[in-house]
Amino acid sequence: MTTQSDNASGIIRKAEFNTKVCSYWLLSGTIAFSVSIIGIPLLLLWLPLGQLITRRYLASMECILTPKALKVKKGIFVRIEKTIPLEKITDMGMVQGPIMRHYDLHCLTVETAGQSGPGALVSLTGIKNAIEFRETVLAQRDAASEPGKKLKPTNTTQKDEDQIQLLREIRDSLKSIEHHLSNQDQA
Repeated sequence: MTTQSDNASGIIRKAEFNTKVCSYWLLSGTIAFSVSIIGIPLLLLWLPLGQLITRRYLASMECILTPKALKVKKGIFVRIEKTIPLEKITDMGMVQGPIMRHYDLHCLTVETAGQSGPGALVSLTGIKNAIEFRETVLAQRDAASEPGKKLKPTNTTQKDEDQIQLLREIRDSLKSIEHHLSNQDQA
């Protein structure tokens, strides 16, 4: 849950993750190793190392909703940090397979406008009260994009203005060259 100091720093809600997700990941890995002949001996490594890895991975996961963006951090060896502007979020899907249902877990997927490639931009497994968190994010997205509410210009707007200014300078230079050429023709 959020605290008063969190609200002062611009945090609307911070996602909490269910520790059952570690058991889910361990079981999923065990099933994957069990279906192959090569994987069966690796189970002896997976079970002790998998517990350590899944706990560390869960500890590294963070998802924070701010008034303008959804900030996600995760990863052990390769750290991934993404800031997703709320106005770019097109959908937040919920996935729950049979094993996830057993552990009462959901996978929350975030899809955005202009996203390249198939699938979700971000997927987060094990958020406590995932349905409520999803509704909070979507409500904040809708509130941030209310008609008549001006959003702060982004870098692309500034780039567009810079390009327009450059084109104006080129136009003025061409007019100046044209003027000089017409003066030379008259002489």
